[in-house]
Amino acid sequence: MAETAETLKKTVEQTAQTAAQTAAKTKAQAETFQAAGVKAMREGIEKSVASLSELNVHGKKNLDAMVESATVAQKGAEALSQQALGFAKTSWEDGVAASKELSTARSVQEFFELQTNWAKKSMERYMSELTRTNEILTSTVKDSLKPINDRVSESVEAFQAAR
Repeated sequence: MAETAETLKKTVEQTAQTAAQTAAKTKAQAETFQAAGVKAMREGIEKSVASLSELNVHGKKNLDAMVESATVAQKGAEALSQQALGFAKTSWEDGVAASKELSTARSVQEFFELQTNWAKKSMERYMSELTRTNEILTSTVKDSLKPINDRVSESVEAFQAAR
């Protein structure tokens, strides 16, 4: 019986030792899984924060481009307005001067010659004014769209690089 008790004692000790080893291995695996989970979660959060930061920067650049575009368009509109007002004032003054000159005509033929000359000069000034207005309008549209075009190009390049 002593022998059986001794065998039983050894079996219990071995079982306890095996159980302790198994528990230690299980604990180590659990800690490894937990560490891997924490690491994956941390990396996911860091990537999300980085993406949000990048998105925020992208949005700010878009807003800056829109503000710059609107500013250029506003300056162009002001230039067109000043151009139009200047032309209207000059046209009015030229019309008054032409009326005075036409009133000094001594004959019908001289009147028609003065009127023809005035009409020709007036048409040349008008065509010149249209050319200047067209140049201002063209440069305004081109300059106001440039910041937006630059942002679109930059975004397309970023999206293509991400693919």
